[in-house]
This record gives sequence, C-alpha cells and structure tokens, in this order.
Amino acid sequence: MTKIYDGLLLLGEILFLIFKVFYFISESICTMFIPVTRKSVAGEIVLVTGAGHGIGKELAIGYATLGATVICWDINEETNEQTMNEIKQMGKHSVYAYRCNVADREEVFEIAEKVRREVGDVTILVNNAGIAYAKKLLDQSADEIARVIDVNMTSHYWTLRAFLPSMIEKNRGHVVAISSAVALIGATHGTVYCATKSAIKALMEAISDELRTYSKKKSLIKFTTICPALILTGIVKKPRIRFACIMKGIAPQKAAALMIDAQRQNLKETTIPSYWLPILYVARILPNKVVSCIWDFLDVGADAED
Repeated sequence: MTKIYDGLLLLGEILFLIFKVFYFISESICTMFIPVTRKSVAGEIVLVTGAGHGIGKELAIGYATLGATVICWDINEETNEQTMNEIKQMGKHSVYAYRCNVADREEVFEIAEKVRREVGDVTILVNNAGIAYAKKLLDQSADEIARVIDVNMTSHYWTLRAFLPSMIEKNRGHVVAISSAVALIGATHGTVYCATKSAIKALMEAISDELRTYSKKKSLIKFTTICPALILTGIVKKPRIRFACIMKGIAPQKAAALMIDAQRQNLKETTIPSYWLPILYVARILPNKVVSCIWDFLDVGADAED
C-alpha cells in the first residue's frame, strides 16, 4: 500500500508540475501582448555605481527624474559630482555623490555604512560600473586582467554583501546588474570582458535562486540582469559593425531609459535591444560552425586597442 500511495503522490506532483509549466508559459506569452504595469520608483533609494559617466550617469538622471533619491558612486570624484550637480540643476535635490572604488572591498563597506547613516537603506542597487580592454589575451598585462575582473565582477560581491542584508531584513528591494550581450556569446578581444559579464549573469541567477530557496519562495526581492549590445559610451574604442544601418549603437540616454523600464517591469533578464535575447539564445543551440559563419558574415566586434 505504501508503494501505491507513493506512486500516486509522485504522479500527482508530475501532473501539477505539467500544469504549472503550461500556466507559466501561457502567462509569459500573454505579457508579450498585454502591457505590463511599471512599478513606481518614487521615494526609493537608488544607488548607481559608475555614475560619473556614460550609462551610469544617465541611469542616475533617469531615476532622479522619476522621483527617486539617487546615490552616485564613482572612482572619479570630479565627474561623479558633475552628475550630482546636473541632477540638482534639474530641480531634483535628493541626490548624493560619494567617491568609491568598487573594486576595493573595505572601501565599499566603509562608504556603504556612510550612505546608510547619511541617506538610509538602499532599496534599489544598480551595479553598473565596468571597464574593458579590447586586446588579445596574451597582449593584456596581469594588472589589466586583474583590474577588469575586480571592477566588472568581484565588485558585485562587495556591493551585494553591503546592501543585500537590509533588503532581506525588510523583504523588499531590487538588484540590477548591467551585464552584456557578449555574456551570451564570446567575442575576439573579449577574453576577460566577456568572461566577467558571463559571471555576472550566473551570479544573479544563483543569488536569486538562493534567496528563493532559503525564504521558502517568500522572498520579494527582485533581480534584473541587463545585457546591452553596443552602447555608445566609448568603452569600446574601435567598434566594428559591417551593417551599421541595422546594428547601430545606442545612445546612453536611450539605453538607460530602457534599463530603468526593464527594472520597473521586474524583468529577470533582458537585452538591449530586447530582440537580441532570443537571437542569442537560439545561437547557443546552433552548431558551432553555423554560428561562426553567421558571425563572420555580420563582422561585428571590436578591433584591438593600440
């Protein structure tokens, strides 16, 4: 009887699993056609790393425009304060600037505590800071390799350890990580950069599942990984695009607006432009030689820096 009972119980679990799979697939299809309500960020405390220039600057401005309290972090104190001043000139005065080297663990913890005392608990963390050297692996110095890994990947661990505990305590918050489209498909001259961006994607998936597991599926903290294609920030010194008319770069302001929109929709993962996500996932299941032929035809990448 015990075996029969266990068998029926397992059958019930399988049928319930099938039901949930079809339900969530249907739900996902519906969201493609039914507009999703964007949640408000007014009154939230948003911390943006790398806010002194490029995407980070535009993210800070975008969140401030929507009524959030914005905290700007950047290693460049001058440009970071310029971002803060630009926001204040817009009439938005709930903005703060702190010089912080996100690659320095102790500095991250020290400045995070200062933020907590002077502003409050961060409710939206945007890990945006990133650097790149478009070079062959053997042409990169040990310092360059370590620097890219520390800024692009390791820093995420320090900011998460600094700000996630308060989110867990209150069971609310949102973590956004700016990865890259090359996290999904490696590229020449990106042996270090691509690897760090892939690691970010894996980290976000793992921490999201970890919180879901240990909270017994009750965690309300959201995680969004954004994988932009070419954003015209200057991080890629020599971009190479054969068909620029259909694969042109995106201005930082537009990219930032799309990123904020993705966060407000609670998207777990997206690319910018969004159509790259299904394309890149399909590319991963194609034979390697097919992908190489298509990649060679498109001739997209970055030439080596001098």
